[in-house]
Amino acid sequence: MESEYILVIKGKPEGPYTIEQLKVFVIKPGDFVKTPEMPDYKEAHEIAELREIFHFDKRFVAPQYFASFDQRLLASSLDWFFVSGAFILIAFLVALFVSDKETKLIVTFSVLALIPLTKIIYHIIMESSARQATYGKQIVKIKVCDMEGKRISPGLSIARNLCKIFSLLTIFGYLYSFFNRKQQCLHDIMAGTLVIKDRLI
Repeated sequence: MESEYILVIKGKPEGPYTIEQLKVFVIKPGDFVKTPEMPDYKEAHEIAELREIFHFDKRFVAPQYFASFDQRLLASSLDWFFVSGAFILIAFLVALFVSDKETKLIVTFSVLALIPLTKIIYHIIMESSARQATYGKQIVKIKVCDMEGKRISPGLSIARNLCKIFSLLTIFGYLYSFFNRKQQCLHDIMAGTLVIKDRLI
């Protein structure tokens, strides 16, 4: 089946159009397009099929849409809710089925103590995954990337999340996002990462 693309014309999505119809429009490398299945628009030169058909050169596209502090805070709050909620449920079940009071307290507090460590591991895995985002970030529609907008490696994800210790210790590390154009926190500066939002048409 021939691919069909939605094309942004004068700021409005039109289509979908077949490849032959796109040839009539004489699309340019910087035109925004997407298939009905794609979650976000891309510039035409970013799509391999269109590069081959229209002989576009792939350009470097620097991230331009950075996540704001309130978006990041909301995503973080949602992630704390998800992770903490799971452990609180486990602790509740333990308290429900363990009769010995001392054992109940030890197991319950041990389970709750695992929340911060689990949250770090959760961030490392999710932010280096294909979605580049935790569930909280996915809901808010923001994601973590390197300075070129590419998916970060597990190693870089580990480094970024360990660098959060410095942001927490100084507190200013998070507020630093108000003082730079790319809205990076201190741990983003240290790791060389960005938190970006979906491009809006």
